[in-house]
Amino acid sequence: MIIWLNGTYGAGKTTTSKVLAETLPARIFDSEHIGFLLRPIIGDIPCRDFKEWKPWRGLTIETARQVVEFTGDKLVIPQTVLQREYWDELRDGFVEHGIPFRAFTLHAKREVWAQRVEDDRALEDAMDWRLKHRLLYEEAMSWLVEKTTLIDTTDLTPEETAKRIVADLTE
Repeated sequence: MIIWLNGTYGAGKTTTSKVLAETLPARIFDSEHIGFLLRPIIGDIPCRDFKEWKPWRGLTIETARQVVEFTGDKLVIPQTVLQREYWDELRDGFVEHGIPFRAFTLHAKREVWAQRVEDDRALEDAMDWRLKHRLLYEEAMSWLVEKTTLIDTTDLTPEETAKRIVADLTE
């Protein structure tokens, strides 16, 4: 099974994925590493975000498929995808391979989200980038609420968020 945590940067995906991986148990697949892998190979092809590269989407699907088949474990993927066509391609790829797929969008109200981004010192160099992408996230909400289960993390700890996801998975 693949459990995808979508949402804006700073909504709690990474922290929640760690708690969720321990709780289920599951493995975490940070698909950004696929982007890091591709940069030295195709980085000369312009993009604003590596998700624009079709090989990123294909390798994300194939890597997840192989890890799930090899380990037999659940896989948690904390990754923001705000482009509907990319989301559909990823979801359809997992479904075509017969991998059970559940997706959750972690959402925090703007004020709380902004504070979380500002407080995150682990990736200070990414702060401006995260702040600029809030509008793209808000625009994507029109389809994210249809294709994923929305969880408002505004007043939730990562542990509480993980409990909600686990409860939803077992229903």
